[in-house]
Amino acid sequence: MRLIDFLIRWSPLAILALAWEAAPRLGLINPQSLPPLSVVAVSLWQLAASGDLLTNGLQSLWRLVAGLGLAILIGVPLGAAMASNRIVNVIVAPIARALYPMPKSALIPVLLLWLGLGNASKITLIFLGCLLPVLMSAYNGVRGVEPVMLWSARSFGRGPLSVLFGVAVPAAMPELLAGIRSALALSFVLLVSSEFLMARDGLGYLISFLGDGGAYAPMFAAVIVVSSLGFAADRLFLGLMRRMLAWRG
Repeated sequence: MRLIDFLIRWSPLAILALAWEAAPRLGLINPQSLPPLSVVAVSLWQLAASGDLLTNGLQSLWRLVAGLGLAILIGVPLGAAMASNRIVNVIVAPIARALYPMPKSALIPVLLLWLGLGNASKITLIFLGCLLPVLMSAYNGVRGVEPVMLWSARSFGRGPLSVLFGVAVPAAMPELLAGIRSALALSFVLLVSSEFLMARDGLGYLISFLGDGGAYAPMFAAVIVVSSLGFAADRLFLGLMRRMLAWRG
C-alpha cells in the first residue's frame, strides 16, 4: 500500500516530466523557448560542476534566512504584545492592516534607491514581506487562546510576561506556525523578485542573467533549483510543525 500511495502521490510530477521532455522533441513547443528536460538536466549538472550554482545558491539562502529570521524574531513578540496590550495594539495594528494588502515587490525601487545593490536591500524586502504574516498569525493566535488558561496561570502568581510567553504563545503555536509557513513560501518569491532587479549575484540574478543571454536551458535549470529548494524547505518545516504539535494528538 505504501508503494501504491507513493506512486499515486508522485505520478503527476512524472507525467509533467514526460510531457516536458516530449513536447519540444515532437515540435509541439519551440525547443528554443522550452528545451527538453534532459537538456535542462545536463545544464543543471554543468552549472553545479562550475560552482556557479553553489556560490549563488549560498548567497540567496543567506539572504532568505536573515530576512525570514528577523521577521520571526520581531514579528512573534510584537504580534503577541499587540494581542495582550491595548496601547501596543492601538499603535501597531493600523499600520499593519494598512501595509498587509500592499504588494511587497512595490518596495523594490525604494529599497534599491535607499540601500543599493548589496545584501541590505534584499534582506530588508524579505523581512518586511514576511513580518506581517508572522505578526498577524501571532496576534490572532494569542487572541484566540482560551481565557481560562490565562486566568489559571495568573492565579498561580505568574507575571504578565510569564503568562504571555509561557502560556499564551505556546497555546497559539498552531496558528503561529501556519503563519511562519506562509511567510516561508513568500520569502522565496521576494528573494527571487529582488535578485532579478537589484543584485549582482544569487539565484534570482542567475536566472535573469541567463535568460537575458538566451541561455534558456541553464535558466530553466536554475528555476528548477529554486523550486526544489522552496519545496524542500516547506516539507522540512511541515515535518517540524508536526513534531512541535504532536502534543495535540
